[in-house]
Amino acid sequence: MRHALMQFAPAFPEIFVLIMISLILVVDAAVDDGKRFLAYFLSLVTLAGASFLTLRDFSTLPVLTLGGLFIDDPLSDVLKLFLYLSVAIVLVYSRDYLRQRGLYKGEFFVLALFALLGMMVMVSASHFLTLYLGLELLSLSLYAMVALQRDSSVATEAAMKYFVLGALASGMLLYGMSMVYGVTGSLGLGDIAIALQDGTDLRIPLVFGIVFIVAGLAFKLGAVPFHMWIPDVYHGAPTAMTLFIGSAPKIAAFAFVIRILGQGLESQVSDWRGMLVILAVLSMALGNIAAIAQSNLKRMLAYSAISHMGFMLLGILAGSQNGYGSAMFYVLVYALMSLGGFGMILLLSRAGFEADRLEDFKGLNRRSPWLAFMMLLLMFSMAGVPPTVGFYAKLSVLQAVVEIGYVWLAVAAVLFSLIGAFYYLRIVKLMYFDAPHDAAPIKASPDARVVMSVNGLAILALGIMPQPLMAVCIHAIRASF
Repeated sequence: MRHALMQFAPAFPEIFVLIMISLILVVDAAVDDGKRFLAYFLSLVTLAGASFLTLRDFSTLPVLTLGGLFIDDPLSDVLKLFLYLSVAIVLVYSRDYLRQRGLYKGEFFVLALFALLGMMVMVSASHFLTLYLGLELLSLSLYAMVALQRDSSVATEAAMKYFVLGALASGMLLYGMSMVYGVTGSLGLGDIAIALQDGTDLRIPLVFGIVFIVAGLAFKLGAVPFHMWIPDVYHGAPTAMTLFIGSAPKIAAFAFVIRILGQGLESQVSDWRGMLVILAVLSMALGNIAAIAQSNLKRMLAYSAISHMGFMLLGILAGSQNGYGSAMFYVLVYALMSLGGFGMILLLSRAGFEADRLEDFKGLNRRSPWLAFMMLLLMFSMAGVPPTVGFYAKLSVLQAVVEIGYVWLAVAAVLFSLIGAFYYLRIVKLMYFDAPHDAAPIKASPDARVVMSVNGLAILALGIMPQPLMAVCIHAIRASF
């Protein structure tokens, strides 16, 4: 009995989250509309409890359990802690928005926690089956979240596009996994890595399998040319759902990529590096250029997300521990910036009004100098302007690319980053130099204002002192590989 419990010990955070989801479902079904805050409160308790369990059993060395399906290592623990933080920030930002639109229901919180559970499984997966299980749990939850506003035809259309393209990408990923299984005879990432170290006679099936896997991964990241869903889903979904999709799942997608390419297929770096180079260049190019033409802030941030995933791929394609650490640092920083960007739209929105157009930010400095300053920090960071943390994040992935001799790629990334600076700085110009269209007071709740302030100031503080977070990322990668 004790041995069986020890087998499940590394997965206690996941088990706790699942139990709390079941509790929230029961509680929400038993209370009336006036007590919906219980689901919100219990969701925050769930995140706090999962954080406690993860910190209590923080792993210093990789621990493989559940028959090789699940791994608990420093990489998974660090990423899980950032997932909890991201989801908690989403819930705080979203509360008023959901209440004003009749979406403040247990379904949102349950779906958010199911998505979190899927991300936790992805982060700790050491087997193709576990990776796919976590991915599908996350994906199905996100499809439902996008369609949660049932009377909105735009949200329903976005959910259908997301579902159809997501199913296609999942099929490609499964097909690639099956081909790798046919070559290596195993679905465990560690066994696959060992089987491929000495080479294989089945070279062509292996390369085809890697191509299909990279294509499936590119969809989940939103990299060009598998980006078609991102602008429509970000724009069509209610902003609270867009906030969720644009933050925490990016961290899980990074874990998914690093587990498959960095651990399982590490010896085949020469095969997948070229594909990632193409994906990175196309993503940075199209993302930054297309964003310039957008008048809707959610669509602009969607194309911005595409370009940022291109930058993150630069660290991964380096194929080194420093590169992986830089990519991890970048994706954590991007999640923080994305939370702030979409969170600001939620703070400025009110019943019957979505503050998602660029013109809605005109004269924000006159309405709220502090929120305008927070948005300035977020936009400067996304553009890579020092002393914000976005500058250091881009610098770290560029250094990783230069280390492997791809100087031309670093130069191209810098040029695309300069193009991208235009549309970020345009928002700063609107906030500080244009007259406001809407002089209505900003009625954001005190807790959302506090979290936004911490969010914006963290961007500045991490830019001035990035070393602690970078050290955590590098240590997590080195201790887990």
